[in-house]
Amino acid sequence: MRILKADEYKRMPWRNGHGETAQIAIEPAAATLNDFDWRVSMARIDDNGPFSTFPHTDRTLAILRGDGLHLSIDGNAPVEFTRHSEPIAFSGDVAADASLIGGTVTDLNVMTRRRHFEHSMRRMRIAGRVELEVQAPLALLVCADQAVSVEVNAQSARLDPLDTLFLQEAPATMWVTSDSLALVYLIEIHAA
Repeated sequence: MRILKADEYKRMPWRNGHGETAQIAIEPAAATLNDFDWRVSMARIDDNGPFSTFPHTDRTLAILRGDGLHLSIDGNAPVEFTRHSEPIAFSGDVAADASLIGGTVTDLNVMTRRRHFEHSMRRMRIAGRVELEVQAPLALLVCADQAVSVEVNAQSARLDPLDTLFLQEAPATMWVTSDSLALVYLIEIHAA
């Protein structure tokens, strides 16, 4: 179990120049945007425009900060996508275009190389103490807002907003506790 602090994420501009990405984790560790097996990141979206395409990947997005987006995927009519929306999954091969509802937005993005890895992302509101069962050999718990404390197999840690717990142990029981209503995202990654 490792804690990845938000201020330590690797920051880089988008390939298309329309925003900035904070890379939370990537595998292999030295991979580039062209040859990763899986990648978890947060992106700051400053302007309307297209997302970068990522051939042969599956993607899932969630909104962490800001008013949200009108998101059009593969030429379909735009849908309103906000912090209150469930994560949305789509192919990295297809065109996706976003227009800001208000100002700058920060999203959470998970990508896995199709036919090699698969992933899931669950959005959960936590109040009090909640038990989460982790089945995948790799899991990340991203704290979207409010601090939470996490216990896994007698280890405990605190996550501040936008921090991530990185867990390579399955199956595992994770206990997440918050004194107020907190929002977290549980990402599980496994071989296809």
